[in-house]
Amino acid sequence: MSDAKRYVRPYGDTTGDGMIQTSFTLPIPFGPKADGAALQLANKMGMDPAMVVHSNPIGDDFTFFVVYGSVKHLVDLDEVKVVEREYPLLSPSEVNNTLKKVLRRKLVVVGGCIGTDAHTVGIDAILNIKGFAGEKGLEYYRELKVVNLGAQVSVPELVRSARAEKADAVLISQVVTQRDAHILNTQEMSAAFREAMGDRRPLLVAGGPRFDPLMAGELGVDRVFSRGTTPGEVASYLVHAMQAKRGVAA
Repeated sequence: MSDAKRYVRPYGDTTGDGMIQTSFTLPIPFGPKADGAALQLANKMGMDPAMVVHSNPIGDDFTFFVVYGSVKHLVDLDEVKVVEREYPLLSPSEVNNTLKKVLRRKLVVVGGCIGTDAHTVGIDAILNIKGFAGEKGLEYYRELKVVNLGAQVSVPELVRSARAEKADAVLISQVVTQRDAHILNTQEMSAAFREAMGDRRPLLVAGGPRFDPLMAGELGVDRVFSRGTTPGEVASYLVHAMQAKRGVAA
């Protein structure tokens, strides 16, 4: 990659002007002093010049800000680390046909929100037939059997259900992130499956808006999906993983 393409700078009004917009809250009552504090913080963040384009009181003692300004930082694209999708996106019919040929039975998926997490919007978007972003959920796929356990599922309950259903894959969703609850819960889940089932454990897939796909190894799962994931991406991954597990070429 040439240096011209390797290094990039934020774009606002003109190419390479470094203009960015950021928002934050400070524990300061709304007023001129609050705006001044926001500008000081923006300057320390490397925004110079910076301008408070919006400030709004949040109760008596907090103020929310939107700040616009210029930074001199460069992005080095050679140092960007992400998880690239290594499998093709398949249509529902391709998913069904491939699973029928590879497994000769329905692929069983058990899913739910573990711990005290009661936010089922994400897991429902993937599992329920209504789906997400114009795509039908996994319940729509003829060659998938989906068991949605819903919210606040304990780890022992999840393991029991996966064993009872002879699950090929377990999908868990975590939205609550206070004190890294999403990380600790997922690590507890993966450890429980390793202890209970060893190498015979199902595929473990974690999802949620605060997960980093690079965290799969740290979490002890096979795959991590973050915000914006569609049912088709998950279904395509499950096909890819089943093929790899059985040594079948894609």
